[in-house]
Amino acid sequence: MIRLFILLPLLCASALRAPAVFAIDWPSKDAVMISNFGASDIGRPALGDTFRAEGTLSAIEKGEIIFSGGATAPAARFTSPLGAMTVLDHGDGIMSIYSRIEAARPAPQNLVSAGEVIAKAGVSGWSKTNGFYLSIFDRKDRRWVNPSLVIPALPDTRPPVIRSVKLKNSENQMIDLAAVRVVKQGVYTIIVHAEDITDNVNPPLMPMRIICSVNGVEAGVLAFETFSARDGVLMMFRNGLMPVSQIYAYPPAVEAGVVFFSRGQVTLEIIVQDIAALLSSSTTQPDGSNSRRAFYRLFIE
Repeated sequence: MIRLFILLPLLCASALRAPAVFAIDWPSKDAVMISNFGASDIGRPALGDTFRAEGTLSAIEKGEIIFSGGATAPAARFTSPLGAMTVLDHGDGIMSIYSRIEAARPAPQNLVSAGEVIAKAGVSGWSKTNGFYLSIFDRKDRRWVNPSLVIPALPDTRPPVIRSVKLKNSENQMIDLAAVRVVKQGVYTIIVHAEDITDNVNPPLMPMRIICSVNGVEAGVLAFETFSARDGVLMMFRNGLMPVSQIYAYPPAVEAGVVFFSRGQVTLEIIVQDIAALLSSSTTQPDGSNSRRAFYRLFIE
């Protein structure tokens, strides 16, 4: 049975639902990740990881095939982002979904072992390149789980990059903190555009966590760890569950926090963490995979 390594921000930054068990692996060792969990897709988050790949795909862990349909199956012909797919039930409510593939292995027996071939990479659904789309769903808690919290993180020795930090006031005006240091007293939404720059030639990915604080007090912790389904609404964690439509309203940036500025001088700090920094529980690591910090000293009038 698959045992998930899931960070639970509702409890604390280092809380775990289960110990880390890295016996499982990615479906393809040669695949290249081109988009990851939480990436902005026209104002909505990606619920899994997209890979460019050739050849066969393996089960990340032992399980039971509960659905298998190739590119010629009726389900694959519908207008759907998933296209052809194979779904494995690993027990305890956990499913892994391998979609946007070319073909699924017809299995006379539904039980498969970890590493057993179950599908072939390809193009179907909304895919634009040969590969596959991997997502993990927890039926018990009704949430999508970031695969990087379940499977050993891909090599990454480079810190994330903060592209821009802006404030949105009550009149929906955007203030770019790269050019402004004086703002009026009031409530502001913190809009952050950050990217995780990886070691290889992949396009930039979404970071794992964005933390905003004012004078050392947290104003928002945005965690790209799970997305929950609540009454038909997709939610994510930022000091509590919030609709993703609010968080992703400013693509490619995200709404990372809300703060009230009173008159005087304040320091706004933005911390962006990649998966390597998060797993190490440290902002600095020997291999260089660390957090990226930005400070803005503001005068509030």
